[in-house]
Amino acid sequence: MTTTTAPPLAAAPTAPGRMPVLGHAARLAVGRLDFLQTLRGQGDIVRVHLGPRPVYVVNAPELIRSVLTTQAASFDKGRFFEKMRPVLGTGILTADTEPHRRQRPLVQPAFHHERIRGYVDIMNRLTLDAVTRWQPGQVLAFDQEMHALALRIVATSLFSSDVGERAVTATQRLFPAVSLGVARRTLSPFPWLEQLPTPGNRRFEAAVAELWAVIDMVIAAYRAQAADHGDLLSMLLAAHDENGTGRLSDREIRDEAVTLLGAGTETSSNSLSWLFHELDRHPDVQERLRAEIDGVVGPDGVRYEQIKELTYTQQAVNEVLRLHTPIWILMRRAVTEVELGGQLLRPGDEIVFSPTALHRDPAIYPDPLRFDPDRWSPERESERQRHSYIPFGMGSRRCIGDVFARVEMSVITAVILSRWKLRSADGKPVRAVCTGSLHPARLPMRVTPR
Repeated sequence: MTTTTAPPLAAAPTAPGRMPVLGHAARLAVGRLDFLQTLRGQGDIVRVHLGPRPVYVVNAPELIRSVLTTQAASFDKGRFFEKMRPVLGTGILTADTEPHRRQRPLVQPAFHHERIRGYVDIMNRLTLDAVTRWQPGQVLAFDQEMHALALRIVATSLFSSDVGERAVTATQRLFPAVSLGVARRTLSPFPWLEQLPTPGNRRFEAAVAELWAVIDMVIAAYRAQAADHGDLLSMLLAAHDENGTGRLSDREIRDEAVTLLGAGTETSSNSLSWLFHELDRHPDVQERLRAEIDGVVGPDGVRYEQIKELTYTQQAVNEVLRLHTPIWILMRRAVTEVELGGQLLRPGDEIVFSPTALHRDPAIYPDPLRFDPDRWSPERESERQRHSYIPFGMGSRRCIGDVFARVEMSVITAVILSRWKLRSADGKPVRAVCTGSLHPARLPMRVTPR
């Protein structure tokens, strides 16, 4: 009797450029996104070393989808997210599978469409406040302007009461240092660097401690008031499971608040910066946007009911999220033995994938580096590969604030373009920086009234 044995699974190729001890850390230190994009030609799965530790870079869209959906139970959050936990705690962004399964239904009501209606009023009011202060001919550090505005919006959406104003002010002061520290820790191949008593580490730790203390104070005040202020924090405090018993602890609420501050600021602010950079490079797109906005937006800005009329604006938002996906890299860790694309992964093996690199794959998006909002027109829907567009992830771990972010970007874009024209102040190329998110190194823009 003859028996046959299944052929052994093939080992993933190792990316070129590996160095002793450092692995591919030197290659990833400069041109990170470019390096990841070159790996598509090396195979569906490629081995890369972060210092001495190997990780598997997944390039094929069908395998990324498998990790996020059909085989999601075999994976949990990886090393990058562990680096975030000292700041973000175990909010829904960083929580492992079981805590996430319990927490997500409790947080989800805070992003119900009726709640978004109220947040639109905040987005519109704060954007009008910001652009009213601009002066004709003024040169703005536009990326910093968008970061400050997005942070103000999400902080006010979280803490809209009088007692919450202290948290809004503290957040604006502290969060830049917190974000920078998280980004550095996430990408560092040498964990011991975080333990050194450097001035940067001390500033980071002090900012985190003060931010936590302020949010804890507001949570305690809200508990004592026992009132619904119509904001995200009120929703988190009121959240309960279907039996009406399971609730978030104060520590969990703080973790969710810090998570929402971080995720709600980086995605929107960086995408808006890239959007106005692309509009400067594509005046025809800017004119189409302005024509649409002029037909919808009045002197008081944008109302919730008007957003559905901003169809081309939403196409531009979709396109900038494709071309300049702010969350440029994600990570997962195998928790069971699992086969992925012919590669056997064992518990503890780490994988990474880049939504930005996926969105720039010419096999999926023709002429991928061209900014073209018409890719998202209804007439071209049949051309789109739904599972190859993941700016907010996919499956059960899809970003819970995706609608909030899209609406916010549409509102801010409409308010700005209804009042101002923005052009590059120096005409220099804009360099992309990959830290915790994909953002412009600098974006000076000159504003002139319409």
